[in-house]
Amino acid sequence: MYSILSYSSIFNPFHAPPFEFMSTFHIAALLIIVVVILALFLYRTQLRYSSVWKQALRWGLIIILFLSQVTLEIWYRAYAIWDMKYTLPLELCSITLILSIVMLITRNRILYILVFYAGICGALAALVTPNLAYTFPHFRFIQFFIAHGAIILSALYMTWIENYRLTFRSVPIAFILLNIVAGVVWIINQMTGANYMFLSRKPDTPSVLDVLGPYPRYILMEEMLALTLFLMLYVLFFYLPSRRVEQVGDCRERNM
Repeated sequence: MYSILSYSSIFNPFHAPPFEFMSTFHIAALLIIVVVILALFLYRTQLRYSSVWKQALRWGLIIILFLSQVTLEIWYRAYAIWDMKYTLPLELCSITLILSIVMLITRNRILYILVFYAGICGALAALVTPNLAYTFPHFRFIQFFIAHGAIILSALYMTWIENYRLTFRSVPIAFILLNIVAGVVWIINQMTGANYMFLSRKPDTPSVLDVLGPYPRYILMEEMLALTLFLMLYVLFFYLPSRRVEQVGDCRERNM
């Protein structure tokens, strides 16, 4: 496998152009993801009531997520760069990617809570400030943006197409679940000397953590930021739409 991949520059991890923050390729990848999300929103009603297209989209997301993780693992091993300290699927987005697959297969509501809040927030942060070494058309660049975009799409699919709804209680539930996951990852970090979820130090590349203070203060600030973002997502996707429905219903009753 190594001999096959080593001849292609799009796979080679040792001689490849570096990623540039907010480069043309970075912005283009973000715009493509935004367009796909908008298309999902605009066609949500048609997809919701078409069992064929709904199942195709659901299993398409499952396959994309699965292949994203599997091809990454193959790439690590093909170039002998797999390392317990760096390549286990223990980053927040890796965890929510795996949970997204299980969520889409089982339609589990608890997993949906965690994927919706932590998955969307984590993937958005990663997409805007990627901890990435390679630019387009390198395999890792393509895999990174497809995987993170698919995490967001999976949560939005369950919201817009499967019509899952959350109450305010989901916010503290998601926050508690996230901290349980972080606690487990922190223990693994202590045992292996790793830095998964950046619980031991900040990433070397620019990220939102740069404005949250030094270690360990930025972890507390992360907690506050996560809770704030969870609340914003709840208000935007569930509270405001429910209020709008209630207002429309009240108007119809008055008109009658």
